[in-house]
Amino acid sequence: MFKVLLELFLLYLLYKIIFDFIIPVYQTTKQVKQKVNKMQQDINEQLHRQNKQQGAQQPQAKPTSQTKDDYIDYEEVK
Repeated sequence: MFKVLLELFLLYLLYKIIFDFIIPVYQTTKQVKQKVNKMQQDINEQLHRQNKQQGAQQPQAKPTSQTKDDYIDYEEVK
């Protein structure tokens, strides 16, 4: 009789642990991951839009080639 009561009590504890702790933690973790992924996607879309707008507004600058005449010697100030 005592063994049956102990087994029932252990089954009840296992049930409570699973349904009151493990499942809610799993669901919360899943929701947090989804929200973080959505935020990352939103940020990436905003950055993409900003880069697209800046590219359209700013003309392409020609790369300038530096010559030896452009070099300024460093002089130590005393």
